[in-house]
Amino acid sequence: MERFAALLDALVLTPSRNAKLALLAEYLRETPDPDRGWALAALTDGLDFPAVKASLIRSLMAERIDPVLWTLSRDYVGDTAECASLLWPEPLGDRLPAPSVAEVVETLHATTRTTAPRILTDLLDRLDVNGRYALLKLATGAMRIGISARLAKVAFAQAFDVSVEDVEEYWHGQAAPYLTLFDWAANGAAPPRTDLLPLFRPFMLAHPLESESLDLSEFAAEWKWDGIRVQIVHVAGETRVYSRSGDDISATFPEIAAALTVPCVLDGELLVRGAHQGGETGGAASFNALQQRLGRKTVSKAMLAESPAFVRLYDLLIEDGEDLREWAWEQRRARLEDLVPRLDQARFDISQVIAAKTFDDLAEIRSRARDEAIEGVMLKRRDSPYVAGRRTGLWYKWKRDPLLIDCVLMYAQRGSGKRSSFYSDYTFGCWNGDPDQGAELLPVGKAYFGFTDEELKWLDRYVRQHTVGKFGPVRETDKSLVFEVAFDSVHASKRHKSGVAMRFPRISRIRADKPAHEADRLETLRSLIAD
Repeated sequence: MERFAALLDALVLTPSRNAKLALLAEYLRETPDPDRGWALAALTDGLDFPAVKASLIRSLMAERIDPVLWTLSRDYVGDTAECASLLWPEPLGDRLPAPSVAEVVETLHATTRTTAPRILTDLLDRLDVNGRYALLKLATGAMRIGISARLAKVAFAQAFDVSVEDVEEYWHGQAAPYLTLFDWAANGAAPPRTDLLPLFRPFMLAHPLESESLDLSEFAAEWKWDGIRVQIVHVAGETRVYSRSGDDISATFPEIAAALTVPCVLDGELLVRGAHQGGETGGAASFNALQQRLGRKTVSKAMLAESPAFVRLYDLLIEDGEDLREWAWEQRRARLEDLVPRLDQARFDISQVIAAKTFDDLAEIRSRARDEAIEGVMLKRRDSPYVAGRRTGLWYKWKRDPLLIDCVLMYAQRGSGKRSSFYSDYTFGCWNGDPDQGAELLPVGKAYFGFTDEELKWLDRYVRQHTVGKFGPVRETDKSLVFEVAFDSVHASKRHKSGVAMRFPRISRIRADKPAHEADRLETLRSLIAD
C-alpha cells in the first residue's frame, strides 16, 4: 500500500501528462500481481465498495475530532479524503504493518455496512498520512487525480511496449486484477480472446473541424445526432449495449438489446422517438427526452412506451464474425446498407449521407440545422479504416454554432482535485420578468469550464468578496456579475424551477462591464426552445 500511496502522491503533484505516464508505467512494471491490477482498477473506476461511503468517513471523524473543527477543516481543504487523512489521530502504541493493496481490496469487498466502521478504522490505524489518503480514495472510488481510463491504458502500453490499440481491444473482456492481461503484456502469453463474448470495441472518434479547406470529394458528410454514442454487440446469442466509455447499459435500454439478433458489432447514436414522426429528424426527440432514461437501472413499461429508444446507425465493425475495421469507410457503409433491412425497423435505421458538393453548400445546409436532435455535421474520409481513438485526417466533427445568452452569477461551489481550493463551479440565472419591477432570478444552468486559469483566480476572488450567504459548501453571491453563457440547445424541463434545462452550458465571457439588470430574461431563453 505504501508504493500505491507514493504513486498517488506523485501523480497529484505532477502536472505533465508525459510525466504522469512515466510514473504509472514504472509502477505497473515494478509492482507484482495482483497489487498492480487492483491499483489499475482503482485508478480507472473499476472498483466499488458499497459499504464504504463518504458519510462513513464523516461519522468516523465526528467520533475523533471536534465537529466544528472538522467542518471548518473540510471546507478549507476541499477534499474529504485529504482532510481526514491529515486529521486522523495516530494510534496508541506501535503501528501494525501496512496492508497490501490486495489485502485492502479483499477486506473491503467482504465488508458490510455493520462491520465497515471497525474495519476501516483498523486499516486507517495501520497507515501513515499518505497511506490513509490512498486508502480513502480507493475505498470511496473518488480518485480525481487527473488519470483517465485512456491515460492509464496508454501507460500500460508504454510499460510493456505493446500497442495501445491492442490494450483497448483486450481490456474490456478482463476483470480486475487483470491477471490475463498482465500475463500477455508482461510475460508474452497468448492474448485474451475477444471473439467468444459480446465485448466492447473502442470507438473511432473525430477531431473538431478547424479549416474548411478539405477536398469534399474525398469525404462523406453525415448529421451528428444529439443522443448518446453506443455500440451494440451480438455474439453467441447474447446482445450487449455499450456507452461511449464502455459501460454496459443494456438494462437501461432493454428494447435495443432485445432487438438485435444478427451476429455483428454496430456503431450508432441512441435516440428516443419524438411526438412527431418523419420530417427532417426522422422521429428523433431532443436529448432532454433521452435524458429521462439515462442512468436508470430499471425502466418502467410506461417509460418504454412514452420514450421508445432506437439507434441511428453510423458504422459496421464486425458482421458474422468478419472484422471489417480495416476496410475503407465506403466499403463498410455498403455492408451496413445491405445489413439494415435485416434489422428490426422499429429499433434501427441508418444515418443518411448529406448531399453537398461544396463546403458552401454544406455550410448552408448546416446553418439550417437547428433541429433539436441535430448537433452538427460529421465529415468522414471515404477511404478511412475504423481505428480506435482520434486519428488526424480521417474524421471531423463540425458542430453547429452555439447559442449565447447573458446570465447572472448566483451561486458558486469549490471544485475537486486541482480546483479544490477554488470556487470554480458556477450556477447562473435569468430574470423571471423585469428586474426593475422586482422580478427574481431563477437558476437556468451550471458550468465549470470555459474560462482561463487567470480568469478562474479572478472569479475565485470575486466569489469570496461578494458572498452574501453560505449553504454548506455553496456560496451565494450578491447577483452582480454577468456571464455570457454559450450552450448547444435548451429544452423544457419540469425538474427545474425555471422550467428550462440547457444542453452543454459553458462560460463564454465574463461580462464584468455589464450591469446585472441588463442580463437576459427567462422569456428569451424559453423562446430558443425548439418546437
